[in-house]
Amino acid sequence: MSLTFEDARQRVDAYIGQFKEGYFPPLLMLARLTEETGEVARVLAHQNGKTPKPGEDPGDLELELADLLFVMLCMANERGISLERGFERMMDKVERRDANRWTRKDEAPTHD
Repeated sequence: MSLTFEDARQRVDAYIGQFKEGYFPPLLMLARLTEETGEVARVLAHQNGKTPKPGEDPGDLELELADLLFVMLCMANERGISLERGFERMMDKVERRDANRWTRKDEAPTHD
């Protein structure tokens, strides 16, 4: 299955569009984004040394990252902006700005 940003945007919009309440207000979406970010942090902590409390689910990173994406798509849809366009702009920025910032895998590290 191949999913584009536009496919995801439309699917989220169709889902939200079936409810009278529509999208959450922007500050509530920001709170949801923050909550989901915390859940990603919890899963990563569990995967990297922090022992879950007895009976606590260690979590599912894939699902938590998808929850973040859902909220970001909601924010973009509510504001009428394109995550696809934003992603392309961001990648163009980092590909130019950081083109020589890191050691490429095919380069031997230099020792001073």
